[in-house]
Amino acid sequence: MNRLLVLAGVVLSGLFAKGQELNCQVTIIADAKLEVTSVELEIFKELEQAVFDIMNNTKWTKHEFEVEERINCNLQFQINEIPSSGNYKGWLQIQSTRPGLNSNYNTTVFNYQDEDVQFTYQRGAPIRVSETQFVDNLSSILAFYAYFIIGMDYDTFSQKGGTDYFIKAQDIVNNAQVASFSGWKSNQSGKRNRYWLVDNILHELFSPLRECSYEYHRKGIDVLYDDQVAGRKAIYNALNRLMKVVATRPNSLNLLNFVQAKSNELKNLFQNAEAREKNDIVNLLKRVDPANSSKYQEIMN
Repeated sequence: MNRLLVLAGVVLSGLFAKGQELNCQVTIIADAKLEVTSVELEIFKELEQAVFDIMNNTKWTKHEFEVEERINCNLQFQINEIPSSGNYKGWLQIQSTRPGLNSNYNTTVFNYQDEDVQFTYQRGAPIRVSETQFVDNLSSILAFYAYFIIGMDYDTFSQKGGTDYFIKAQDIVNNAQVASFSGWKSNQSGKRNRYWLVDNILHELFSPLRECSYEYHRKGIDVLYDDQVAGRKAIYNALNRLMKVVATRPNSLNLLNFVQAKSNELKNLFQNAEAREKNDIVNLLKRVDPANSSKYQEIMN
């Protein structure tokens, strides 16, 4: 895959991109209980296109991407409140995937619901992204998740390959400390917000999680097409690294987010495994995420 060469630093400096990095689909919906006017629905459609354009047409990295190499991702906004004209509150579901080597299979890399989404948007107003200052909450949220998605994707192709982009995401968080909006500060949302999402991923205590992500995808998912047994073994060994994180940060946001994003995939991957393999992976997952033990037990069926 060409992106492996990119992540290995083989691409010569000075090359210009053939395409942007993200292939991002955007949906904006309103809560069923929210009374939305026809004008508001038109604004949602315009906003949907504006967010689509920002995510897909902004140059987020210096690397060269072929069109087929772009990172597939989805943003789904749900608007729950319209406190006043042009002001919106709700949540945002973010998901990104990447294909397995030599196959049409796509694995979920990042799947997260941000409950602290508040922003202002006026019809016809441009969305302007800045890496150096807080412009508005919407542009900061979009830039944060663009960099975080890229960082997560790069981590699956090389050891800690996404560090530069996590740092950029953290810069967005730091710039947003001046804002009154929720989701950017360490003392908000019970440590389940953008601040902690990127703080955790860059903390040394979470290095085993990032090592797990690399091995899970490169030694596991990318091997399954040629050797399912070897791929499953590598996935188990990768997940076993998470026990180091469990020992220091049990039930942490990033840890649980990773495992829960993989739960359905693991069920499918191990359904044809031998009983011992199933038992080993179930016991491991129950130790990592005991609150969802019953879900992992379904692997045994």
